[in-house]
Amino acid sequence: MALLKHDSKSIRTDLDWDFTGTVTGIPTGALTLIKTLTASSSSSLSFVNGSNGVVLDSTYKAYKFVFKNIHLSYTGNADFGFQGSTDGGSNYNTTITSTFFDTYHYENDSSTGLRYLGGTRDLAQETSYQPISLNTSSQDADQSMSGELWLYNPSSTTYVKHFVATINTASDGGADDFTDNSYVAGYFNTTSSINAINFKHPSGNIDDGKISLYGLTT
Repeated sequence: MALLKHDSKSIRTDLDWDFTGTVTGIPTGALTLIKTLTASSSSSLSFVNGSNGVVLDSTYKAYKFVFKNIHLSYTGNADFGFQGSTDGGSNYNTTITSTFFDTYHYENDSSTGLRYLGGTRDLAQETSYQPISLNTSSQDADQSMSGELWLYNPSSTTYVKHFVATINTASDGGADDFTDNSYVAGYFNTTSSINAINFKHPSGNIDDGKISLYGLTT
């Protein structure tokens, strides 16, 4: 097997290093906090363009939502999710196509797995809410979900709007609790700007937790 060898010249070319201490070949950027919403028995949490200083426009090409210990008032099992709006939050019914898979491990080590989840979790040109976590419940007082959701270039009027989410949930499995890591990706199939995002649980309020919105500067 041949080995790839880099000398000082090739390294300089690869990184565009001008030997002044600045490397210009590596992308740089910073996350700017835009808004944090705190749940308190809330039916939903909404990030709306132009409302309370929240911005979902061309200021940033990528937006990141961070979920911190989302705890629900519902004690059964259902999926926490989101939808987007093209009319400033008047309606949350944008067409979505998506995919959903997860990994899980029970506390008692009785079961582990990696699986693709279809049904209501992967959408095919549907306007329902996109699930991003599995069995988000509050069967136990310490159960919650945390993770992140990226939304790319929502102000574009040329392309669809891609999203990618990674969520970890401490969940109730009936006989025993388990950790579940959900991986969700897809797109809003619209060339209209997405200017509002709503998060909710279909069967109960968001009892506690925070969602922070960041813009990525590149």
